[in-house]
Amino acid sequence: MKADKRIYLDHAATTPVLPEVADAMRPYLTDIFGNPSSMHSFGQEAKRALDASRDTVARIIGADASEIYFTSGGTEADNFALIGVSKANINKGNHIVTSSIEHHAVLETCEFLQTAGFEVTIVPVDEHGLVDPSDVEKAITDKTVLVSIMHANNEIGTIELIAEISRVTRERGIPFHTDAVQTVGAIPMNVAELGVDLLALTAHKFYGPKGVGALYVRRGTRIARLIHGGVQERDRRAGTENIPGIVGLAKALEISQDGIEERARAQAELRDYLIRGLIARIEDMRLNGHPTKRLPNNANVSIQHVEGESMLLSLDMVGIAASSGSACTSGSLEPSHVLQAIGQPFEIAHGSIRFSLGRSTTKEDIDYVLEQMPPIVERLRSMSPLIG
Repeated sequence: MKADKRIYLDHAATTPVLPEVADAMRPYLTDIFGNPSSMHSFGQEAKRALDASRDTVARIIGADASEIYFTSGGTEADNFALIGVSKANINKGNHIVTSSIEHHAVLETCEFLQTAGFEVTIVPVDEHGLVDPSDVEKAITDKTVLVSIMHANNEIGTIELIAEISRVTRERGIPFHTDAVQTVGAIPMNVAELGVDLLALTAHKFYGPKGVGALYVRRGTRIARLIHGGVQERDRRAGTENIPGIVGLAKALEISQDGIEERARAQAELRDYLIRGLIARIEDMRLNGHPTKRLPNNANVSIQHVEGESMLLSLDMVGIAASSGSACTSGSLEPSHVLQAIGQPFEIAHGSIRFSLGRSTTKEDIDYVLEQMPPIVERLRSMSPLIG
């Protein structure tokens, strides 16, 4: 059955490419197709676009153009940061500090580094998903070569105390990386104010194309290359640059800055309206993540006695796209590592739903969700094996 309405509330997963972004990319798919490493005019046209895009990204996040390296996305940027810094500083130590709620792009990279002889300390979070800067300080040893704490969690939306944590790492002279995939383009961003040495971002989270991202590397930070081959990206990331994607990333990031604070406030108002409405209409439900220190578009809730996957399918049938905090790939019914980290019991964490709002989200959309959710929950609870 196809629903009459189609409401997309999964912007934390990905966003549509804005028409202006597609228009900016189009010439680089057809007319301006040269390789930016080529010396002839075709290549130099592409190189000018590459340089201009690098300048744009640097200006918006408060960096220098020489500190921006383009990648294939946030996952590569995270891998580049963790593996590159660890390898470059192996003579200083073999210890990494991260948190229990990081994206798999960070956690699995840490697991990989453990197989190469590195030690990893995973600091806990509180019930809201906040990392205590003092826990990071306690975890640091004389062998620590990198600290990696995400800027905001992709599931529960909690925004971490990055500037406070960076004061700890700066005092100890340890490079600090943050996965800012969920925050760049959503809230104002300045790497100097955050105090980070490395920052990962990806275009498709802020209405740019998929398959392109960037890593900010503060000048003076020791980092080894991750991808070997040519001398592109100042000999730190081999491979012909994705010029259409990079142009799209820069254009999307530029557009995101227009009214960014007002848009964040408006989304936060809609987010809170949704959360209040769900709490008023559905019993045995709790909000996941920090009540105030959270992404303006993120509403993650756990509903007791209901399976998250069943709710997702039921919502999709009435035209609402959301996502679940529980992983059901490969037949696993385990709740997400994030919900486990904030101390949720299985029976509650299993019924997690994340709504993430976007530019096109309206109050009417939220009202429709509030209209549809209670009967869905009631129906699923009536046949749920989770109710004893």
